[in-house]
Amino acid sequence: MTEAAALPGQPRGGVLSGPATARAVNVLAPNASAMTLDGTNTWIVAEPDSDLAVVIDPGPLDDGHLKNVIAVAEKAGRRIALTLLTHGHPDHAEGAGRFAELTGTKVRALDPALRLGDEGLAAGDVVTTGGLELRVVPTPGHTADSLSFHLPADQAVLTGDTVLGRGTTVVAHPDGRLGDYLDTLRRLRSLTVDDGVHTVLPGHGPVLEDAQGAVEFYLAHRAHRLAQVETAVEDGHTTSAAVVAHVYADVDRSLWPAAELSVLAQLDYLREHGLI
Repeated sequence: MTEAAALPGQPRGGVLSGPATARAVNVLAPNASAMTLDGTNTWIVAEPDSDLAVVIDPGPLDDGHLKNVIAVAEKAGRRIALTLLTHGHPDHAEGAGRFAELTGTKVRALDPALRLGDEGLAAGDVVTTGGLELRVVPTPGHTADSLSFHLPADQAVLTGDTVLGRGTTVVAHPDGRLGDYLDTLRRLRSLTVDDGVHTVLPGHGPVLEDAQGAVEFYLAHRAHRLAQVETAVEDGHTTSAAVVAHVYADVDRSLWPAAELSVLAQLDYLREHGLI
């Protein structure tokens, strides 16, 4: 879920559908919109010599897309053995139940309401299906249940909506919290510095080949927006709608409702820290 279109200084990437790394292939869902960019990225992840694959975010409830994901895996000689969710927004998770029916897989997620099967996901978990190593990284902020998946063999991280391939993401108030999101961005930055992650495989938009640059851009963007919101309040724009009209005046109005969610989260953050 994006807050705005491409911004000056935004890192650029490539690949919208097809192989992105040695282990990850993207199947783009046909649900493009102002909020989903080119559509939802459904990721098929597998070891190169394995006949088992993991699917991350099957996407919307669209039988054509779900069956296409299965067909792409089967064409590569693989059977889908597990479904994972980065978070519960419908453009990522609504098709999970139907996808589980089609593939006979369990669905693992942080939110128990999204799971199909007994096993969930938590910080420190490692998914090892078919010899794959996917490390579960808690990344709340966009939503409370947001997760990312570190793929160390490809020096990559699958970020769902936490970091996008274009534009910036919404901190979806009240479930999403800005303090959590800033902590998440710092956690992702540490993956790029300490664990050698250089590729972002996002939930929307193209792959980013400079993970550290992308995260640094996000941190700078959040600091800039927060300062703008604080100044707007000081200048008398006291409601979230008024702040959006002032701070996001150059953003397409169709994105203002999403921007208002982030503004509400920013206002909460400023109040919690005694800044307004």
